[in-house]
Amino acid sequence: MATVETSQPKNQQNEADDASPSTTAPGVGTGDDEKVQSPVSNEDWEYSSQNPYNWSTQSKVLQVLMMASAAFTTSVGVSILSPAHIQFMEEFGVGSTVAILPLSLYVFALGLGPVVGGPLSETVGRYPVYLGFCFAPSLAIAGGTINETFKPVKRALPSTIFILTPFLGPGLGPVIGSFIVNRKGWRWTQWTMIFFGILTIIISLFAKETFHPAIKRRVASQFGRALSESPPLAFKLRFFMTIALFRPIQMLLSDPIVAFICLYVACQFATLFSFFAAVPLVFQGVYGFGIEDSGLVFLSIVVGCLLGALTVLICDVLLYRPRVAGFPGGHIPPEYRLFPAMIGSIGLPTGLFWLGWTARANISWTNPVVAIMIFAWGNLCVFVSTTQYIVDTYHGLTVASAMSANSLARYGLAAAFPLFTIQMYTKLGIGWASSLLGFIAVALLPVPWLFFVSGHKLRRVSRFETADI
Repeated sequence: MATVETSQPKNQQNEADDASPSTTAPGVGTGDDEKVQSPVSNEDWEYSSQNPYNWSTQSKVLQVLMMASAAFTTSVGVSILSPAHIQFMEEFGVGSTVAILPLSLYVFALGLGPVVGGPLSETVGRYPVYLGFCFAPSLAIAGGTINETFKPVKRALPSTIFILTPFLGPGLGPVIGSFIVNRKGWRWTQWTMIFFGILTIIISLFAKETFHPAIKRRVASQFGRALSESPPLAFKLRFFMTIALFRPIQMLLSDPIVAFICLYVACQFATLFSFFAAVPLVFQGVYGFGIEDSGLVFLSIVVGCLLGALTVLICDVLLYRPRVAGFPGGHIPPEYRLFPAMIGSIGLPTGLFWLGWTARANISWTNPVVAIMIFAWGNLCVFVSTTQYIVDTYHGLTVASAMSANSLARYGLAAAFPLFTIQMYTKLGIGWASSLLGFIAVALLPVPWLFFVSGHKLRRVSRFETADI
C-alpha cells in the first residue's frame, strides 16, 4: 500500500495554536485580527473553561446533536416529497420533469445556503447562523464547529455522527414519505417537515457559540479590556462580498484539493439523488412494487450508511489513531484521514454495475437492493473521509469556506441529476444507464489514492491556509 510522505512542520505548533484557529481579515469576526488584548494568554486559553476544547462531554454532545438534527431535517426534506411524483402529475396536469422540479429546486437551494452561511459564520460566529431558522448553512459550518470543539484525535466520532445524518435523510425520507403520500396525501409531508423543524430549533436553543475568535472577544469584553473600534460597515460588506462570499467559489476553481474532492463527492452525491427517480422506475416497473414497497427499498441506503459509518470508525481505531504517537503534539498529516475513502471508492462502481445488470424480472429483487446498499456504503466512506480530510487540511477561516464549496458543488449537481434520470433510464435501459454512472465512479476512483500519496505536496503550494505537516 502507498504510504504518506511527511515533512517536518514549518513552524512547530502547540496545542494552544490549534485551540485558536488563525484568521486572515483584520477586524472581521476575528480574535487577533481585531487586535483584542485578551486578558487570557495563549497558555491560559488552552486550559480555559471558555475554550470549547475543554467543555464538558454534555456540552459537546449538545453541539453534535444540534448539528445532526439540523442536517437530518434538511436532508429528509429533500426526499420526503419524492414519492409524490405521480400525485403531482395527476393533480397539476404536468409532465414527469416538471413534477420532479420541487425536489431539484429544494436541492439547489441547499447548495446556495452554505455559500452564504459558511462565510457569514466566520464573521458573526457559528451560533447565530444555526439559530437563523434556515438549516441549509449548517451543512457547511458544522465542519468548523467540529474543528473548534474537538481536537484532531477526537474528531472521528462526532464527524461520523454528523455526516451520517445527511445520508440518513435520503434513506428515511422516501420511507416516511411513501406511507404519508399513499395514506394522507402529499401535503402532509410538509406538515411533517414543520414538526421536524420545530424539534431542531428547540435542540439548537441548548447549544452555544464555538467560534474561538468570537469567544475570545466576549471574554475580553467581560474583563473590561479595551477593544479596537469595529471597522466601518462598508469595509465589512466589502470583505464579505470580495473574500468571504466568493472564496468558496475561488477555492473550487483554483485549489486542486478542493476542486477534485468536490468533483468526486458531487458526482457520487448526484448519483445518490438520482435514485429518487430511478428506484421507483426499477422496482415498480420491473418488479411490480407498490408505492410503499418501493419506498421501503430506500432502507438499503440507511443500512449501507450505517455500515459505512462503522467502517470509518474501524479505520479510525485501527489505522489512524495508532499513528498519533509518531507525530509531535498529535498533529497528524491529513492524508491519513483518507483510508476509508480509498476503501469505499471501490464500492461505488461495484454497486452501480451490480444494480444495472441484476435489475431483471428473472433475478430476485434482493440483488439490486444489496447493490444500492453497497453504493451507499462506499458513498458514506468517501464523503466522511474526504470531509475529515478537508477539516484537517484547512485552518482558520478557510475551513467553513471549503465546506461551503463542497456543499455548492454536490447540491448543485445533485439538483440537476433527477431532472434527466428518468429519461436516461428509459432511453438507455437500466443496465447501461447505471453503467454510465459506474464509469464516472471508475474515472474518479483514483482521487483519494492520489491525495494520499501526493496531498502533502499540494498543501505546500496552496494559496490558502493549510496544515504544514
